[in-house]
Amino acid sequence: MRLVRVRAGGHDRWGRIDADRVVLLDGSLADGFRDTVESVRLDGTALLAPVQPSKIVALASNYASHAAEMGKPIPTEPKLFLKAPSALIGPGAPILIPPRTTRVDPEGELALVIGRRLSRPSPQEALDAIWGYTCLNDVTCRDFQKADGVFTRAKGFDTFCPVGPWVETELDPSDLLVQTIVNGKVRASGRTSEMIFNLAEQLCAIASVMTLLPGDVVSTGTPPGVSPIQAGDVVEVLIEGIGRLSNPVEDRDDR
Repeated sequence: MRLVRVRAGGHDRWGRIDADRVVLLDGSLADGFRDTVESVRLDGTALLAPVQPSKIVALASNYASHAAEMGKPIPTEPKLFLKAPSALIGPGAPILIPPRTTRVDPEGELALVIGRRLSRPSPQEALDAIWGYTCLNDVTCRDFQKADGVFTRAKGFDTFCPVGPWVETELDPSDLLVQTIVNGKVRASGRTSEMIFNLAEQLCAIASVMTLLPGDVVSTGTPPGVSPIQAGDVVEVLIEGIGRLSNPVEDRDDR
């Protein structure tokens, strides 16, 4: 099942895709969703980011080939960082490049959406807590990352976390193709089977530190192929079995 968030009747609503329509839902992720008699056409309906997390937890260097291209050692345990929920945007919304940065890179990643409270779980409990899967672009000011030595500023700008286009709840995530495409050309590519830490290991590591809540997002790391983007580009994250997340790139207007 594919779950989306849309603006309908002046309100942000959850919905599920049914052929060429979006059936609007009542309820919540934590309490469950129920169909209503309302629906809107999928074509022509603007999709919002399909998540409303209290936090976004991401992994660094979770593909050995990406660690190598960045000159980083292979981690012996998951390397965690946080992205600001205020960085979230949905499909079609512009990624805004801030002033002063000299290099911004997209990073296409498989993201997990948590469906139940998770704290110090067993591996099976961790996997059972996954509600669904979506595409995430971990946009990064590479020069700020290098200058700061930490990720908060480099990855925390508004618009630096495109997510979507929907949450797919029925998917085997063990060996999916993950690609980052800029202006129609593949820049980064890899398969989820190449991750250093599998999904259970990632979730157990995170939930041993912080409690994950329904709706929280875990981004699982990017495959190799980092390269910069600039205003005028269109960036897509394509994940097998989920779909395509597309966002234009613009310069931020600080006048």
